[in-house]
Amino acid sequence: MLKKVFASAVFGVEASTITVEVNVDKGVGYHLVGLPDNAIKESNYRIAAALQNNGYRIPGKKITINMAPADLRKEGSAYDLTLAIGILAASNQIKAENLGDYLIMGELSLDGSLQPFKGALPIAVKAREEGFKNIILPVQNCKEAAIVDDIKVFGVENITQVINHFDKGEPLEQTIINTREEFYKSLDFPEFDFADVKGQESIKRCMEIAAAGGHNIILIGPPGSGKTMLAKRLPSILPPMTLHEALETTKIHSVVGRVKAHAGLMAQRPFRSPHHTISNVALVGGGSYPQPGEISLSHNGVLFLDELPEFKREVLEVMRQPLEDREVTISRAKFTVTYPSSFMLVASMNPSPSGFFNDPDAPITSSPAEMQRYMGKISGPLLDRIDIHIEVTPVPFEKLSDERQGESSVDIRKRVTKAREKQTERFKDLENIHYNAQMNSRQIRAYCKLDDASMLLLKSAMERLNLSARAYDRILKVARTIADLENAQEVSGVHISEAIQYRSLDRDGWLG
Repeated sequence: MLKKVFASAVFGVEASTITVEVNVDKGVGYHLVGLPDNAIKESNYRIAAALQNNGYRIPGKKITINMAPADLRKEGSAYDLTLAIGILAASNQIKAENLGDYLIMGELSLDGSLQPFKGALPIAVKAREEGFKNIILPVQNCKEAAIVDDIKVFGVENITQVINHFDKGEPLEQTIINTREEFYKSLDFPEFDFADVKGQESIKRCMEIAAAGGHNIILIGPPGSGKTMLAKRLPSILPPMTLHEALETTKIHSVVGRVKAHAGLMAQRPFRSPHHTISNVALVGGGSYPQPGEISLSHNGVLFLDELPEFKREVLEVMRQPLEDREVTISRAKFTVTYPSSFMLVASMNPSPSGFFNDPDAPITSSPAEMQRYMGKISGPLLDRIDIHIEVTPVPFEKLSDERQGESSVDIRKRVTKAREKQTERFKDLENIHYNAQMNSRQIRAYCKLDDASMLLLKSAMERLNLSARAYDRILKVARTIADLENAQEVSGVHISEAIQYRSLDRDGWLG
């Protein structure tokens, strides 16, 4: 007898429906075809033990299982439950008339209980698109899948519940989540707040500009000046995620199994801080079975690279294209996967190997040759993709011991959100542009028009600092953001001169 059960395979951040065809015939043997990986090939041992321990068995007949489409590689142990129900239905051990309305997935333990799997959210999205009415999956994944409207999600703890549902008509408990209510309830502020930062008013201003326009930023300063502290607080002043952004971000984290158990939508913007020993594959994604890398996990959030020159040069170079395109495409001989990677890059570095460049009271100083070698680890093209360079100086004792609270993230966030709203209105007719940092040359010419005095100021700065054409664009983008924060219609000389200040690494004495 032939039975069809439906499951799903995750490919990139999208899912594809898999039809599991189970045929039980005369003879002996167990044949699993359709490009399964080793985890799926081993499933018959788990299924046999789980069924045995719950009063059922794999029949001693010829069982042929095809996972269609047969040319698409299937990975992981999430098909155990699908195969087990297919075998029981095809061997007439259970009745299952309406099996075609369900998408069924889950990893089996030997006692029949279910273990969670990766990618429940993209699978639920695809199931709804394909017209499935119900989805059965482990209880740990049900909240993640229940984000999707118009499909009934049933979380189960063991295979017996699924068998009894089909065979005896016992109802399963549906997981219902009011996505909007859950999402807005979780939009509280993160634990890190700018009110904790003493002094550093100019750096806070810089962070506000970066957040308002989505600009990449690099902080240069000696050890202990507060670079990491400031970077960790950046997500707290970014505008709250929209529902669409939250869904997109949760999808990526779901694929790598990073969504917390029993959690629904991610409401906080991600903040990723990889160690400097990271490989280029771990950063941009890939591998023999491609997975999203750190730049995709920080999509719609912040990627913080602490001690930038300590990262291997080839690792930093692979970031250049994703920084421009805001997506990363991984190509293999048989397939191509594209992951979104629209993130804000925040980098920090010491100004020299000793950490105390230009400090006359420093205990250690570095020679010009050491400085050149240290700064040479970061390529000019990568620095050009960073809109704002700012020096962070140590906080004097008077500021550190000051009892007064600084401005809170809540207040800064209000101004940032207002500036972002202006940009959303400005770019409403453009599909892939939402804030100033995403502008290309054409939009810069349209929205950053300068009067003669401002143009002269910018020209002399470009010549004096020997800036590249890309740096020219960066200055105009940052100036446009400063104007938005001040609610100004046009970019003026004041905005240009402030934006020029934020190109520290272009000045003489740094990368000469």
